Amino acid sequence: MRLKILDKKQLNLLLSRERQQKKLQEGNPALDQVLKEILSKANQFVPSEAGSILLDDPIRKKEKVQYQELVFAASFGVGSTNLPGLQLPINAGIVGATYLSGKPYLGRNLSIVKRFEPKRDQVSRFRTRSIICAPIIIEKSVCGVIELINRKEKKNFTEEELKLLEIFAGYTSTLIQNVLYAKTHIEISKMDGLTGLFNDRYFYERLDKEIKNAKRRREHDLVLLFLDLDHFKEINDKYGHLTGSKVLQDVGGILRANVPSNGTTVSRYGGDEFTIIFSRTSLYESKQVALAICEAIRKFTFKSVPSYPKRKPDLLKDRLTCSIGLVSLKEHVGYDISTPKARHILIRSADAAMYDAKMSGKNKVCVFLDEK
Repeated sequence: MRLKILDKKQLNLLLSRERQQKKLQEGNPALDQVLKEILSKANQFVPSEAGSILLDDPIRKKEKVQYQELVFAASFGVGSTNLPGLQLPINAGIVGATYLSGKPYLGRNLSIVKRFEPKRDQVSRFRTRSIICAPIIIEKSVCGVIELINRKEKKNFTEEELKLLEIFAGYTSTLIQNVLYAKTHIEISKMDGLTGLFNDRYFYERLDKEIKNAKRRREHDLVLLFLDLDHFKEINDKYGHLTGSKVLQDVGGILRANVPSNGTTVSRYGGDEFTIIFSRTSLYESKQVALAICEAIRKFTFKSVPSYPKRKPDLLKDRLTCSIGLVSLKEHVGYDISTPKARHILIRSADAAMYDAKMSGKNKVCVFLDEK
């Protein structure tokens, strides 16, 4: 049996169930292998001439778009090469009825069934005589349909085989959920639990990757920013760790609001230190972003977390600033050294520039080797 699968980028979108997951990244579970396994096992237990898994579009479903469709995500059988990516309206034919009702379907002698949708047959040049369909349900929501067509060595499918396909639909749901949970775990492992920014481990991974990209393409500079909060220790000591944690959360929000999302990686490096990797921005443009961050933090009204429920929080306006250091791969390091060495020099230089900003008065941005 030869299986035809929708390409990985499209599969990932269909299976993600959320807008934010748009690209299949390295290390993510192999979604195509999940679907191959499902159809292979189903065909082993109920030998059929053809079969498919169709999934809805989670984005259109979430936004309640009027015209929604099911997409052929995996198929086998005659003419299946042309099926992955083919779309069917969710109210079309037996598959659509199964999707909308959430109930399994057994169809015999389809030539006389009015709601049979021949679109698959037209595309695959395949004649469907009988069919069994079962809905794929995740967390009480139907997200797709699994179907088998034309029972081999028999005229029709049986009720027992329909019940068996329902079991495989449940198996499909479990496998897809496992993929989603694994993907969620991968994403969580990259994040700092307090601020919602990336963590230091992911920062190192991303920095290595961006250095390699910059060395290979040399189309964009790579700029590294180090940020340290001024007077954070005094606030933390006076108002306690709950206030300190709230301040760090607020700083994370300020960074998200002021840093362009395209071509940047914003991380909490540890304690009250933060980093930003600019992979598509010049040193001058990165400095403008850094100056905007300094001003935003200086103007922000941070609040203490009261020790007692009825006590009002203290306003900490003008109590917190930041010092920022910047370094450029192109201008300060160069492209002709190893990635580990470039990473070491970038981190050391950005940290040194940040220290210079602190020593020269705080609340300022220093570029490595700039005159102070």
